[in-house]
Amino acid sequence: MGVCDAMEQYAPAGKPEAMTTPRSPKVAGIDSPPGQVPPPAHTVPTSPAPAPVPAAASPASAPSALIQDRLAGWVSDLTTLHELTERLARTASLEEALHELLRAGAALVGARRGLVVLEPGDGRGPDTTVGLGLSRPDLGHIETVPRGATSYGRILDGLATDPEAHPDLLSEDGLDPRHREVAARLGYAASYALPLATEDAGRLGAAVWLYDEPAEPAERRRHLVGLYAAHATEHLARLLELERTRAWSRTVADELLPARLPRMAGVQLAARHRTGPRGGGDWYDALPLPEGALGLAVGSVTGCGASAVAAMGRLRASLRAYAVMEGEDPVAVLSDLELLLRLTEPARSATALFAYCEPAQRKIVLAGAGHSPPLLVGPRRTEFVETTLSAPLGMLACWEAPSTEVEPEPGETVLLYTDGLLRRTGDAMDRAFTRLHAAAASVPRALRDDPGALADHVLHTMLPDGLDAADSDEDVVLLAARFE
Repeated sequence: MGVCDAMEQYAPAGKPEAMTTPRSPKVAGIDSPPGQVPPPAHTVPTSPAPAPVPAAASPASAPSALIQDRLAGWVSDLTTLHELTERLARTASLEEALHELLRAGAALVGARRGLVVLEPGDGRGPDTTVGLGLSRPDLGHIETVPRGATSYGRILDGLATDPEAHPDLLSEDGLDPRHREVAARLGYAASYALPLATEDAGRLGAAVWLYDEPAEPAERRRHLVGLYAAHATEHLARLLELERTRAWSRTVADELLPARLPRMAGVQLAARHRTGPRGGGDWYDALPLPEGALGLAVGSVTGCGASAVAAMGRLRASLRAYAVMEGEDPVAVLSDLELLLRLTEPARSATALFAYCEPAQRKIVLAGAGHSPPLLVGPRRTEFVETTLSAPLGMLACWEAPSTEVEPEPGETVLLYTDGLLRRTGDAMDRAFTRLHAAAASVPRALRDDPGALADHVLHTMLPDGLDAADSDEDVVLLAARFE
């Protein structure tokens, strides 16, 4: 049974009694918008006046009925919390979990709108604000209220550690004038705020739900949302650490790659890099070489996480050194790299492709080790460059394969890439290669003079609907060199 089914099954036919109001019996904001979890039905509807009890009725029947009602309420509460925590556990990103927290909390306290402010107490971030039923301009208006005048601000500043209820904001004598103005402008009259903090997770932030009319949750609903918020805080803490680790991996990987591409006569360069959430070892490089030559390289190290990123940095730095010494012979460069990898990291393998370019003569000599062939894209042809087959680096006792020469025509672009571009499609490799060829062939003529635009077109055509996002599973590298 889903959470919506469970709640609707136990929902009372009349107006729920889980809300109390200081001046009006109306309860604002309990109708959930489409797609939101409906309010949990853990309250018992008001019973009609009891019929006269026959004289022969047992005196224990009334206490028994009361016990049954309480048990039914507890079962309903447990079912609701189980369903809501199950939904929360299925969230895989921090932002997704924050939105789920807001939706579930709104259902539990009977509100329609709300916001959660994530501001970890350790000061390491990330700091963010997410709204439910509130647009970015609405959140901006709320943020203009002095921090100390808001319930979430007092929680974040450590001035309040318990939930804060404001059942009738506009009638409060000490309400900040700016807060009164914003509340009237956005149309909310009451609020209920919870700290997102536990002993293990520390303080992560605060959640606030807003009512359209004066209202506040009853004690039973406060208890339920408190239990849910404690569980949600622990889940958020785990996702927060994961997000920080991913951000660190992306930053380190980006720092190990070239800060800028060299500018050389006769060739234009562009690169695109997407780092997966686990921090992979895909890399690229472009470096000037003696006598006006240019070295281009792409590669991928097996594994993920910090060790793969570190190995990628060592491999790229080593290839740079070998390229400066003997770059005109790509086979020698990769042979040296193979030997280094076997001696220093025998448990790891890698793929690599190195190209020695002479832009003035439009001549390329390249060799690959277990790497996908480059793609030649021009006005008159789109074809894969034929390269010799070789196992990846670290997979053979000795490695050597002949190099290949390519002579691009004026206006043609050589596109180097890593296998992550193919694997992110989810297709078999032969079909992924076909898709890559079709994507390169479909580049509009107006974009072919710009290697960056060409790389973007291929990337977004191969990986539509967000598959090209930085947090998808595989690393992706594209390095485009257009020869004039």
